[in-house]
Amino acid sequence: MGGRTTTAAGAPRGHNEPPPKQTLRERFVALRNVPPYLRSIWNTSPLLSFATIVLRFTRALLPVFTLYVGKLIIDEVTHLLRAGGHHADWHEWLASGELTHLWMLLGLEFALAVASDILGRVVSLIDSLLSELYSNTTSVRLMEHAASLDLEDFEDADLQDRLDRARRQVAGRSALMSQLLGQAQDIVTIVSFAVGLFVYAPWLILLLIVALVPAFISELHFNAESYAVNFQWTPERRELDYLRLLGASASMAKEVKSFGLSGFLVERYRELSKSIYRANRLIALRRAGWGGLFTTIGTVGYYTAYALIAWRTARGDFTIGDLTFLSASFRRLRNLLENLLIGFSNVAGQALYLDDLFSFFQIQPEIRTPESPTVFPRPIQSGIVFEDVGFRYPGAERWAVRHLNFTLRAGEVLALVGENGAGKTTLVKLLARLYDPDEGRILLDGRDMSEYSLEELRANIGVIFQDFVRYYLTASDNIAVGRIEARGDHARIADAAQRSLANEVIAKLPKGYDQMLGKLFKSGVDLSGGEWQKIAIARAYMRDAQLLILDEPTAALDARAEYQVFERFKELAAGRTAVIISHRFSTVRMADRIIVLGNGCIEESGTHAELVAASGHYAELFELQAAGYR
Repeated sequence: MGGRTTTAAGAPRGHNEPPPKQTLRERFVALRNVPPYLRSIWNTSPLLSFATIVLRFTRALLPVFTLYVGKLIIDEVTHLLRAGGHHADWHEWLASGELTHLWMLLGLEFALAVASDILGRVVSLIDSLLSELYSNTTSVRLMEHAASLDLEDFEDADLQDRLDRARRQVAGRSALMSQLLGQAQDIVTIVSFAVGLFVYAPWLILLLIVALVPAFISELHFNAESYAVNFQWTPERRELDYLRLLGASASMAKEVKSFGLSGFLVERYRELSKSIYRANRLIALRRAGWGGLFTTIGTVGYYTAYALIAWRTARGDFTIGDLTFLSASFRRLRNLLENLLIGFSNVAGQALYLDDLFSFFQIQPEIRTPESPTVFPRPIQSGIVFEDVGFRYPGAERWAVRHLNFTLRAGEVLALVGENGAGKTTLVKLLARLYDPDEGRILLDGRDMSEYSLEELRANIGVIFQDFVRYYLTASDNIAVGRIEARGDHARIADAAQRSLANEVIAKLPKGYDQMLGKLFKSGVDLSGGEWQKIAIARAYMRDAQLLILDEPTAALDARAEYQVFERFKELAAGRTAVIISHRFSTVRMADRIIVLGNGCIEESGTHAELVAASGHYAELFELQAAGYR
């Protein structure tokens, strides 16, 4: 787990260890991320990518042509001034035809200027469309890849940091596309200017390079420093996002107001944001100082060249038009080279950020479908067997569950009972193959569960967790998520709602099944905890799975609603295999068999009557709850 440390309450938390200091060569190595990035842009839209390359190449050649035409115009005007003193007025001069060449040159420069403006607007349009397409495509790819990862990955703080950085790169690196294409365009323009300068004065090119290289190295260094700061403070940035959510979320507003937390949240946000600001400010000040020095060196180089060109013009080596062309070319070339080198440095810096995106895509799940999966049984014949199963969470010393040995027979309703932290939910996650055991194995109809297709396995298991998700979707879609491919089957959705008694909740909504739930959107209607729980249970029925798993399915229901739900559940679960986790003994006593868990191990097993008669842990818990009701 990262190198963060904890400090006293109220003190700014320590941040991640910065990435190792990188040499100049290692920073250039990060450019290996650019080719796959460009390939992903091309794959987003080959047509738009090809169009922007062609248009940019065309536009890149226009500046040198425009400047050269300008030189010809100045030379032509100089020639006319020397030879045209005998014309008395403008009309006579125009009629003489001596201005024809000048008009043609002016018209050509005008056409080049218009073409450059039009091409610039078209390129901007294409870039904006391509950038949005790339952002959308990469976001979809990010979501798809995240969905393929193991649950264990999402419970790892380090991976959450990487995922957060990857999300930021989807939007933050879209501008890199325009920068890379713009640099390619600048390179073409630079080559065209350099050819022109080389013809007249090759030494100007060498002077430019000497003047600009220090600024380039400086930018490369500070880009790497900026990346290190961003990497180092990723956990704190995630905490800032969380604090923003806490301070301005409708779902959390009640508790924030009731406990008067706004002051604490604001102060914590202010503390963290100031720490990040100070780290960024230090780099910004150093970059500005060194950047100013190296920009001055570049300016000195430009005016040295300008003075030499002026001297050679005065000596008669160059014409006035040559002077204009060379000085303007040198200035433009200097600016282009400076932007190119700094831009290249920025690209090298941003290529470091691309590492965050591409390295996330390289993370592979450990739980996956085998190459030749066993056909999933329909129906399940013998059931599911736990053989000496043990599991502990990554980085934990304590086993969550260990030495689990039991059989869940086909068609049996099994209840899991135990105090908080006994391992009930972990057992359920193992059963749904959200985790794989670290010890032992789990068999389904005599075959190791890992031999079956992961998709087929999960398609035959319907799980409703205690912390089920409240989707800000329509009531219909909230139920349909149980079997999303049947989203258009309204009869199936209505049947699932009737089974869970959610139909009574939906009947009261203004728009019925089309009503948006939750307060996130304008037309949304929020539900009570018990009403949401009925919607969640409907998802299990919507799934129509062979194995139903309900984790505290009635925790938010009142006594009457709980009785109705389980009476209905007993009817509808007949012949199905089911696992129920509950702290309410009125719920678990209807199970065919009850397993009592304690400290991750099985303490007792039997029917309700057998366990009460045994006067063990179950009987003790039952008596405590019964005494509470009495």
